[in-house]
Amino acid sequence: MNRESHRGLKFDWITIVLFLLLVGFGWLNIMSASHEGEITSYFDMSQLYGKQLVFLGLTFVLIILILSIEAKFYERFASIIYIIAMLALVGLFIFGKDVNGARSWYGIGSMTIQPSEFAKFATALAVAKYMSDLQTDMNTLKDQLRAVAIIIVPAILILLQNDAGSTLVYSSFFFVFYREGLQQIYLAIALSTIILAVLGLKFGIIITGIIAAVMIFGIYFFRRKKKGLSIVQSVVILLVCVSFSAGVKLFYQHVLKPHQQNRISLWLRLEKDPAKLEQMKKEEAYNLIQSEQAISSGGWTGKGFLQGTRTTGKFVPEQETDYIFSTVGEEWGFIGSSVVVLLFMALIIRILYLAESQKSQFSRVYGYGVASIFFIHFTINTGMVMGLIPTVGIPLPFFSYGGSGLWGFTILLFIFVKLDSNKINEW
Repeated sequence: MNRESHRGLKFDWITIVLFLLLVGFGWLNIMSASHEGEITSYFDMSQLYGKQLVFLGLTFVLIILILSIEAKFYERFASIIYIIAMLALVGLFIFGKDVNGARSWYGIGSMTIQPSEFAKFATALAVAKYMSDLQTDMNTLKDQLRAVAIIIVPAILILLQNDAGSTLVYSSFFFVFYREGLQQIYLAIALSTIILAVLGLKFGIIITGIIAAVMIFGIYFFRRKKKGLSIVQSVVILLVCVSFSAGVKLFYQHVLKPHQQNRISLWLRLEKDPAKLEQMKKEEAYNLIQSEQAISSGGWTGKGFLQGTRTTGKFVPEQETDYIFSTVGEEWGFIGSSVVVLLFMALIIRILYLAESQKSQFSRVYGYGVASIFFIHFTINTGMVMGLIPTVGIPLPFFSYGGSGLWGFTILLFIFVKLDSNKINEW
């Protein structure tokens, strides 16, 4: 056994234990959400939980493979891995299989593979590779645009496949850019655009303009002695804000599809017609309403494993995939849901802690990419299931049913585990 292999055995077992707890608890909830009738065998391949157990077995084979590869391999071949992942996304337009209106899968016999799940770790590697280049300077516009291009390419390819949920995940890389030197003004602009978009849709352009004017000129008057905004700059910013709000309104009305408009309308309570609102609740909001009722029925301690009436009654559509957290809420209650939240928080914080301890910029950037992707997935999925954000089809890592998602998240995480185990060799 060589020196690198010997030292590589020092994996971060806290991360691995957190992974095992999430995967194990996730499988129990998949069993609850998918079982039909009496459970006679955990390996019943006619049931989703039986198939997921096979996926789990293959996952551990995958982990062994990832950890057995030299750590430098991931940095050395990051660009090639990224290109292969992008070609796999492009190939979907020719050989892809339509599932639920999205052309995001390759059909292999009775199985399907979703390349977008693997494109996440490939993009994280490519971003880490580019940003760790000695010639990259995130303070220059040229390098900023190149870094953004790396995440825009997969995002656009996935969006064209009608998978808006997976597209949103790529916004997580802006946290990485910020950590590596991106100016705060970009985060301020991003936050402002979100606020303006919500205000514009909720209250209209005029009220949004008034709110923006009060804030902008408030900043002008309070900071004019500190060389803040000039009056001309304030007026220009106000015009940009109003124009942006108008553009968002037009985009909402003329670009978004009806079901997307309805989801946003329900979230922001825009619809005032009682008849249409009732119809929307029966269609676009049906999953959400059933999910909220399942979660609220769990109370503090839940109804017990395999005892959720709404879960066993199949009231919540897609409960074993995007709405798996509603199973947690119903059967394990507030306490069980809190444990899941704490496990995810612990995993993300642990990854960030390890990322900061890395000796190479490549490993640090990749670690931040991993943590950011998990954070976005967890936040959007749980927020969607509880009605805090608009309904978006996005899986909960290690919980939602599916081999592609499980393997994609596992590869994402354990490449970092391997990189972290090799940090002693990076001096």
